[in-house]
Amino acid sequence: MDLTQKKCKPCEGGTLPMQKEDAAKLMMQVIGWQLLQINGVDAIEKRFKFKDFAEAMKFVNNVAALAEEEGHHPNFDIRWNKVALTLWTHAIEGLSENDFIMAAKIGELHQ
Repeated sequence: MDLTQKKCKPCEGGTLPMQKEDAAKLMMQVIGWQLLQINGVDAIEKRFKFKDFAEAMKFVNNVAALAEEEGHHPNFDIRWNKVALTLWTHAIEGLSENDFIMAAKIGELHQ
């Protein structure tokens, strides 16, 4: 199923993070996102560039609304016309399908 058609599900502590092999398969569905580690925790990140600060903030506000709707929130790094979004599931200290669902839906916002 297309990730954009799925809905994020609540994740609880005690659930194991996604295996690297499974994450690698889902990476093929989220163009432009990079797999990385932050303090030993697997995460995904994408950097976006806009014509100016106003456009960057419009995008950030749209992502924030989506995050509230999905109940899954990225980390934002905003620098004038550049925005970096980083996703991982904090409750399990690693990646879950929710991270890839959000990445796919964010991709739809920035087309």
